[in-house]
Amino acid sequence: MTDPLIPAVLAFRDNGTPFSPLYDDIYHSAVGSLEQAQYVFLRGNGLPDRWQGRRMFTVLETGFGMGINFLMTWAAWRADPARCERLHFVSTEKHPFTQVDLQSAYAATITDPTIAALAQTLANAWPMLVPGTHRLEFDDGRIVLTLVFGDAAETLPNLRLRADAFYLDGFAPAKNPAIWTPAIFKALARTAGEGATFSTYSSAGDIKRALTQSGFEYRKVDGFGWKRAMLVGHFAPRWRVRRYEPPAPLAVDEQHAIVIGAGLAGCAVIERLAARGWRITSLERHASVAQDASGNPAGVFHPMISRDDSVASRVTRAGFLYTLRRWAELERLGHRPLRGGPGLLQIAANEEEARSMSEAIAAFGYPSEYVSPVSLSEAQRLAGMPLAQSGWLFPQGGWIDPASLCAAQCAAAGDLLERRFGMEAARIERSDKQWTVFDAAGQAIARAPVVIVASAHDAARIAGLQHAPTRSIRGQLTLLPPGTVPPLKMPVIGEGYAVSLADGATLTGATYELDDPDTSLRPDGHLENLERVAQMLPAFDGAVDPAQAAALAGRVAFRCVTSDRMPMIGNLADEATATRDAQRLRGAWPLDLPRLDGLYGAFAYGSRGLVWAALGAELIASQIEGEPWPLERDLAEDIDPARFLLRTLRQGTAS
Repeated sequence: MTDPLIPAVLAFRDNGTPFSPLYDDIYHSAVGSLEQAQYVFLRGNGLPDRWQGRRMFTVLETGFGMGINFLMTWAAWRADPARCERLHFVSTEKHPFTQVDLQSAYAATITDPTIAALAQTLANAWPMLVPGTHRLEFDDGRIVLTLVFGDAAETLPNLRLRADAFYLDGFAPAKNPAIWTPAIFKALARTAGEGATFSTYSSAGDIKRALTQSGFEYRKVDGFGWKRAMLVGHFAPRWRVRRYEPPAPLAVDEQHAIVIGAGLAGCAVIERLAARGWRITSLERHASVAQDASGNPAGVFHPMISRDDSVASRVTRAGFLYTLRRWAELERLGHRPLRGGPGLLQIAANEEEARSMSEAIAAFGYPSEYVSPVSLSEAQRLAGMPLAQSGWLFPQGGWIDPASLCAAQCAAAGDLLERRFGMEAARIERSDKQWTVFDAAGQAIARAPVVIVASAHDAARIAGLQHAPTRSIRGQLTLLPPGTVPPLKMPVIGEGYAVSLADGATLTGATYELDDPDTSLRPDGHLENLERVAQMLPAFDGAVDPAQAAALAGRVAFRCVTSDRMPMIGNLADEATATRDAQRLRGAWPLDLPRLDGLYGAFAYGSRGLVWAALGAELIASQIEGEPWPLERDLAEDIDPARFLLRTLRQGTAS
């Protein structure tokens, strides 16, 4: 039995063995029908005709199964010369296939060579079986598959998108009642765009009633195969059925954005917007990219494990997995950042923590490719030296050179990027649907309909935010010369961290000093780093004579953090308007707040910029383009830059 305090990631049978969609499925069949997908879902939604000539088209499906509907839609899109520029396919799945089972199912059921080739591509890209949202891109980003692993009753209401077509897949209500509740249809209605269509091969009375009550009109048509009838229709509400409209593209005269700051946050935004065809003007106060905290010689990246699967753990998990995909794509395109081999060890502080984390990993059912507990002896073998405690291994974690990553992202933007160094933004102002950036002398230095403020400590000031409680954390790194300590086979983290770099030096760190502006290296900072690392790695104890600490090399950088230690990512609120309407907004939700058209924030990443930056950039790009969001709505609200304003309004203290 799993710990009742920890929700299971994937379903388990009563005997404790993992649920397998191939044999236990209540949501989908292991044998998909290509003809059924073509007839029921594409033809039933008027595809491919309805997506032709459009910039973007979004399909929302209620159960992915083995992905036959997606594969057939992908094939139809490829075969259509008038296809939309970008096709989003969003689907939920409570019981996802393992990669091995998916490959076996394809081999056993798909004989069409075109579909088989797409199926192999999908299987090769299949995500780790961990809960949450997984975004996969194909055909140079023009086909975007967003998979949400979890119960449809919980995941569908938490999606933020505008659907153009619904594939209502699943068995009859009598066999699969959980997915056909009225609440599910209300959740679908909240995402329906203008003229959104639907189709389903089920024609039960409960479904008809739920459709009608949720604002859909239906008609019965000839069915497929053993089903004599099916339902098709469209969203045509006769009354107001939703409080919030689904997202729409930002209305701009030109696809031009200014990105202020060229560290990890800014360069990730540059890459994601350029991938969508946007022209970018980068403003950076230094002479090159990654000169502040992003300029450290190496940074470690890994997910975050917590016993209660906290918000921070969920956001970090989503960011980590999305980041790995983006980096792999950069490498495929020839823009390879400098990074170490795969693998990172996290060492427990004590035996109690080791036991607690091992229990959590087992209860969540995390796959070993994501994380696995390791004994002390195994951890020592992986690290290549003695350790103080056991811990857990992140096989896909590791270290990377942040500056090389920033350079790779800018290189991927190509000619769409205009780099302007030595440009210090002081404030921004909006007029005539354009934002103007001014320097400290009051001179206009850039103008565009969209601005993304990604300048860490300066971001709130530049954007004029009053409800953005950020603080500065001084972090001093210590660089040990080659031969000072034995080399590590992989990075080790815990109370501190240690990374063996390519040149044989070892990086350790980092101190954590609140609101300390001192930029000079301190001997006591070096000793503090070494003492913390020695608690994990006994070989570091006494490796440096304290009298020689002043001679050690290192680097000081300043992390920008919020009071809740979560990043600030997304569309900025119109604080002035919200304050004027404070009484009306006292019971507001995030979607109720007035927003500043075309102004976004990507800052306060603290020490997790490597795992948050790419996902944050994708979220901002999706908000600008009106695309499906790459993570659940509740998580997006937990990192919304307006969350502190919202708390002030709810407390009745806005002024």
